[in-house]
Amino acid sequence: MSERKVLNKYFPPDFDPDLIPRRKQPKNSQQVVRLMAPFSMRCNTCGEYIYKGKKFNARKETVEGEDYYGIKIFRFYIKCTLCSAEITFKTDPKNTDYSAEHGASRNFEPWREEKAVEEEDRLAKLEEEENNPMKALENRTTDSKREMDILDALQDIRARNARNERVGNSVDLLAQLGMEEVEIAEDAERRRLEEEDEMLVQEIFSKIPAGGGGATVTVKRKADDVEPTVESLLPESTRALISEKSTALLGLKKKKGAGKNGLGIKVVKRAKAG
Repeated sequence: MSERKVLNKYFPPDFDPDLIPRRKQPKNSQQVVRLMAPFSMRCNTCGEYIYKGKKFNARKETVEGEDYYGIKIFRFYIKCTLCSAEITFKTDPKNTDYSAEHGASRNFEPWREEKAVEEEDRLAKLEEEENNPMKALENRTTDSKREMDILDALQDIRARNARNERVGNSVDLLAQLGMEEVEIAEDAERRRLEEEDEMLVQEIFSKIPAGGGGATVTVKRKADDVEPTVESLLPESTRALISEKSTALLGLKKKKGAGKNGLGIKVVKRAKAG
């Protein structure tokens, strides 16, 4: 029996994927996705409460003509668990959340709650200032003090940034001066070596005037010292090795002559015929 979950499929040698017909789908086709309810909601048809995290087989599509700074907005279709009425909600990139669109109402929207609280605080503050002039004066004093603290903190940040910039510029300037000093020293050393080489060349190759006509003759000056021998140019180890070999050769020659005399052989030279 063949394996049920195979990873490799057999493709015949004459298989051509270009010949496979492609399915033609509409431009904005709906996809079936599995999702959980992103917020708790109440069905407007039957009043059933759908809690957050309830799983649905939903249909997803892209909302045409709506986006948030280039971010696509998606719409989801689900059905009520009691009356099967259609409920739709969309993504809300502005508030990083979801918004109920049709068929249901959201139980709690945090950003709306925050806005309502801010509006209530503002209205309460205005009402209190109208009824109590001392409270209005205290609020203005608090606001001015807060503004002064903010300006002081901003001034400190600017001063710190300027000081850091000056320190960075001074460090860069010191590094640049150090590099310039090194380059100047290198140039001076290079010029000194070139001058020494030029003086040496002029000493070795000197020009003297010829007999007449203003012509000059280049004369190469010989070295004043005695030229060294070849053996003196060799290192100590090489000279020692050469002396040992020469001593050994002399010993071998002596041994050859002693061997002939030891055997009683007398070497007689033939006289040349007159």
